[in-house]
Amino acid sequence: MSQALGQQFVVDNRAGGGAAGIVALTTVARAAPDGYTLLAVVPSFTFSPALHPNYPVDPARDFAPVSLLTRAPYLLVVNAASPVKSVKEFIAHARAQPDGLLFGAGNLGSGTHLVTVWLFSAANIKAGYVPYRSVGLAMLDLAAGRIHATLANALSTGPYVKSGKLRALAISTTRRSKVLPDLPTLAEQGVPGYDASTFHGYAVPAGTPAAIVNQLSAEFAKVVKSPDVADRLSADGGEPIGSTPQEFRKFLAAEVLVWRNLVREQGIKVE
Repeated sequence: MSQALGQQFVVDNRAGGGAAGIVALTTVARAAPDGYTLLAVVPSFTFSPALHPNYPVDPARDFAPVSLLTRAPYLLVVNAASPVKSVKEFIAHARAQPDGLLFGAGNLGSGTHLVTVWLFSAANIKAGYVPYRSVGLAMLDLAAGRIHATLANALSTGPYVKSGKLRALAISTTRRSKVLPDLPTLAEQGVPGYDASTFHGYAVPAGTPAAIVNQLSAEFAKVVKSPDVADRLSADGGEPIGSTPQEFRKFLAAEVLVWRNLVREQGIKVE
């Protein structure tokens, strides 16, 4: 992007606001709408407003989407010693042992927690959820057999699957991944309509002129689809997208609705 636009890009990591990233969000929302301040948009952008009363920003009102750069599935994985070899077997096993199944992933209110709760609801199963400070710690316990399953991104699960310590049963998106084409989806294995993913995009403050938004979007699309960047994304299970602003706005609105409904229906609360 620096080469394409002739401008230096500075990454400004704003700590604070917990997992919701409120400090970063409010900083960008209040910045001048001139295209020089961008927000890295990740899944918490769409679910945090549903979890936190009096959330200080509105994803639809306060930001102009620029481009959805990448999207990557979560993987449903179990310990390699588990007798379960498919999602259908997994669901049957869970229903045969109500409350005897333990999932583990990130803290309550994290993306991995929410996609797991959605799986419980969509598959009509009951299971316990063990929150960890990081997904990496959950992976260690899953590999050791202390918990039974997890939903986590390919970056976290991939090394364990490749080493034979974990078995991947499915991916979370409705379409198979180009990076993992042999791994079936949850939807095609008895969990219809389930379509969760982690993603990365960019937005700017609301009111930024359309010409600036469109220029940034076009350049981001070129960069994310360039061979070297696309190859690096593929290594982490991600696929380059490079959407238009309109496509990203539609995607974000759909995500916000999914999480708002899930949080309300399941009564999810975080401290």
